[in-house]
Amino acid sequence: MQRRALLALSLAAPWVAPRLARPATAQGAAPLPVVASFSILGDMVRQIGGDAVAAHVIAGPDVDAHSFQPRPSDAQALRGAGLLVRNGLGFDAWVDRLARSAGYAGPVATATEGLTPRRLEGGHGHGHSHGHGHGGQAAADPHAWQDLRHGRHYAGVIAAALAAADPARADLHRARGEAYQARLAALDAWVREEIGRVPEARRRVVTSHDAFGYFAEAYGVRFLAPQGVSTDAEPSAAQVARLIRTLKAENITAVFLENMANPATLRRLAAEAGITVQGRLYADALSPPGGPAPSYEAMFRHNVGLLVPAMLGGAG
Repeated sequence: MQRRALLALSLAAPWVAPRLARPATAQGAAPLPVVASFSILGDMVRQIGGDAVAAHVIAGPDVDAHSFQPRPSDAQALRGAGLLVRNGLGFDAWVDRLARSAGYAGPVATATEGLTPRRLEGGHGHGHSHGHGHGGQAAADPHAWQDLRHGRHYAGVIAAALAAADPARADLHRARGEAYQARLAALDAWVREEIGRVPEARRRVVTSHDAFGYFAEAYGVRFLAPQGVSTDAEPSAAQVARLIRTLKAENITAVFLENMANPATLRRLAAEAGITVQGRLYADALSPPGGPAPSYEAMFRHNVGLLVPAMLGGAG
């Protein structure tokens, strides 16, 4: 946790300096200060805004955003921001509290606005920090970015918000947003082609927590997890035992850790089932710049590059 805190503080550091110290863009105007709640949104802001934005990411690389505690430097960054970008669906509700405490009254872009979320059946959302359903309604799964079609929607929301918050460079933001969406569409086609190499019966994966529901529905892969959609609670012994039986019965070879989840449960589960953990997937947070998943696009390439051989069981 100390390493994560230091990493997050290093991301906040540029905001300690006065905004006047920032380099001007080619158009001569200072970059638009944008605050993003977590690393995936921060990358999207940078991909679309380029040097026309100065992005401050609150929950940075390898940081669990489910139950994040912002720092005073984050409030300071938000007070000087021209735009706040959040995920919504209860994933980053703490950023709303931060905005209120910081007195932020500027525009807010909610990346999931306009999307129909998948619903978590069977009580997966119970007890977690995500939004809960009301009146018996199932909770919404907030991990919509795990479907690249939704990622394109996120990009559209962010590009429109940047254009509105920075009208002098609106055309630039829209053009870069369209180019980024085109890259995501091409990446989506590649993911489908790669997953298509795996026979349907072998498209089964075990991960640390249930963050891949949208990926599962979009790309036809079945994901199992000892935890629910949040990393707040440890799985019960009965849940772990049930997963071990499933691993053995269905000959599942694709077992993965996630970059910011506690590895102990999954390592024990794999050991008891006689299976090797195949690597580390990135679900809710990107890697630091020198890692295997420093961007949203790189995250998909990394994850799929691990998932396909593991599901094939070395036969691919």
